[in-house]
Amino acid sequence: MSSRKPIEQTRAEILDVAWDMIRQRGAEVSLAEIGRTAGISRQSVYDHFGSRGGMIMALLKRADERYEIQQRLFAAFADDEPRRRLERTVDVWFDFVEQIYPVATDLIRLRTKDADASAAWEDRMGELRSWLLVLTTQLETDGILRGIWTPKAASEFLWTTISVQTWGLLTDDCGWSGARSRDTLRWVICQTLLGTQDGDTEQ
Repeated sequence: MSSRKPIEQTRAEILDVAWDMIRQRGAEVSLAEIGRTAGISRQSVYDHFGSRGGMIMALLKRADERYEIQQRLFAAFADDEPRRRLERTVDVWFDFVEQIYPVATDLIRLRTKDADASAAWEDRMGELRSWLLVLTTQLETDGILRGIWTPKAASEFLWTTISVQTWGLLTDDCGWSGARSRDTLRWVICQTLLGTQDGDTEQ
């Protein structure tokens, strides 16, 4: 009987090793180091993922599944109270960003020079933007989206405000804590997007 592990099992093990290493040491961990820790060669890592960008794309998809981000966001969307719905969405997303931040920043860095990384970024962000449009359309239907916003424009503002880059600027460059960043951005988002039927911000 062959001692070789099934391909999908090995792939999952590589991703688990890569995830732990990047979270602990940052985005500069090399594929050779990941391979050594996983007990395989650097070439084997390439054989599984094609490039660093391909591996990062697989890591983010695995994170989506591990942290059940779609299920958690849509559970927030189902909240009956519109303001709380938006607040819960922001909290769920930033909880996820804290988990994926080292991997996501690597993907952002790579996207300008790696076609796979660029495709991965567009894939993940395109999906997020479509989810946020669902949310802002709900808010308009509920009559709580301020009159200056269309659902599309509101979703685009929300997407940029909760971006990994914004989170990084506050936590890395400004030295804010995760809690301060989340609470401040949640407040700004609610004050900016939500209002009464006549467009005045709710108190």
